[in-house]
Amino acid sequence: MNFSGARVASFAVPLGLGLLLGLTGPIAEHWGGRPGAAVGAVFTGGWPWACYAFLVGYFRRSRIESVVLAPLGLAIGVVAYYLTKENLASLSGLDSSGAGSSGIAFWGVLAFFFGAPLGLLGNLARVPGIGGLFFRLLVPLVAFYETSMRLETEALGPSQVVLGTWTTVRFTAVAVAIAMVSHTVWVWWRSRRVRSAGVGVG
Repeated sequence: MNFSGARVASFAVPLGLGLLLGLTGPIAEHWGGRPGAAVGAVFTGGWPWACYAFLVGYFRRSRIESVVLAPLGLAIGVVAYYLTKENLASLSGLDSSGAGSSGIAFWGVLAFFFGAPLGLLGNLARVPGIGGLFFRLLVPLVAFYETSMRLETEALGPSQVVLGTWTTVRFTAVAVAIAMVSHTVWVWWRSRRVRSAGVGVG
């Protein structure tokens, strides 16, 4: 019984996080202010969604579960995002009829189209050492690319808070990538040194 409960929880947690992912962006934007604008800028971008699907796969031992849960969680997040955004717009007296259903249909399809491979890539990133390094670098690379494109194409539109948030995310992505590469190289060098010492002793 305990095993069944733990098993159910292991499926419910990633799906619940997908729901939270979908709720965070529109609620933060509706909240307003500098904190709301910053959080909204992060969670309405594409890279947190890619990161979510990737991490779902990374923390699953089964590749099949990675491929199934990642797109399912993304789809739940998409539905939550647009329903929340539509309801908050209605509370503010804005007309958003039709926008939610079309957004759910479009991004829901993309959630399944991209979610499965992202979940698989996350699972492949579990490979230790240099073998899984490329896969582990995907999320910071996606974050860097997206924020760079936004800063280049939308520099005159968003507020300074949003621009500052994108810049922070970009530099953080670079720092994370450098840390990943450095750690992997250090572990590889240390293990090679230990093996060499063992051969010398033998």
